[in-house]
Amino acid sequence: MKEATSKAQRGIQSVEVAGRILEALVSRREPLPLSELASAAGLSTAQAHTYLVSLTKLGLVKRDALTNYYEPGPLSLRLGLMHVEEQPAYRVAMPYAMQLAERTGFSVALCIAGAQGPTIVRYERGGNPLHVNLHVGTVMSLETTSTGRVFKAFLDADELAVMMERQGLGQPSAIAHDPSSGVSLREKQQTSLEAIRRRRLARSVDMPSPGISSMSTPILDANGRILLALTVIGPSGAMDVGWSGAIAREMSEIAGLITQALPHRTLTHAI
Repeated sequence: MKEATSKAQRGIQSVEVAGRILEALVSRREPLPLSELASAAGLSTAQAHTYLVSLTKLGLVKRDALTNYYEPGPLSLRLGLMHVEEQPAYRVAMPYAMQLAERTGFSVALCIAGAQGPTIVRYERGGNPLHVNLHVGTVMSLETTSTGRVFKAFLDADELAVMMERQGLGQPSAIAHDPSSGVSLREKQQTSLEAIRRRRLARSVDMPSPGISSMSTPILDANGRILLALTVIGPSGAMDVGWSGAIAREMSEIAGLITQALPHRTLTHAI
């Protein structure tokens, strides 16, 4: 009986080695050249290359044609999304995102904290056409998007620091001043983030794409941690981005319904 159990638990070594390569990508959380990826996985360059050929064919890894760096592939993304879809907050928010797109006529994105930044995990297209390439897997800028600023306002400081590093962003200098206001850039940024926390709403007008505007609101857990962001995106000329406008009111109502439906809810959502 003991021998049979031992045989049943014996795995395939080559699969386990391939898993080390995937684990190295996850641990580093950034695209890697072959040499660094091989070293991180404890393999020679030749060995790693052989495995990467197969992993690329499967879609678990992809290689950037310009840099030749390796990163998670489309199958890895799909596996990750399967995990996201099992999260209570996502399951609760998904039908409400569809409802919000129908009610406003604009596109709606659900975003979570990804390795490189806030990442779209659900995208509902609205009736108003958008000339911008947004899709599941798109990483949003922390600086220039309403989604990014919501995550900056509510994300844990350590996790935010990693995201900012991945996006090549540094903290503004305490002594650098905005000539138009005379206050330090750090003070100006903190004031902006405090306003987002107070309103639970951020907006971007004609940024990062001209002619495109957005509004974003956080969905928080009982301890005030951000679970995901709900973002409405539309043509600037057609979208009301007023703090008390129609879109803001719709978002506040939907966010409240999502928050109330979360398991073990003890906090309320209000702008």
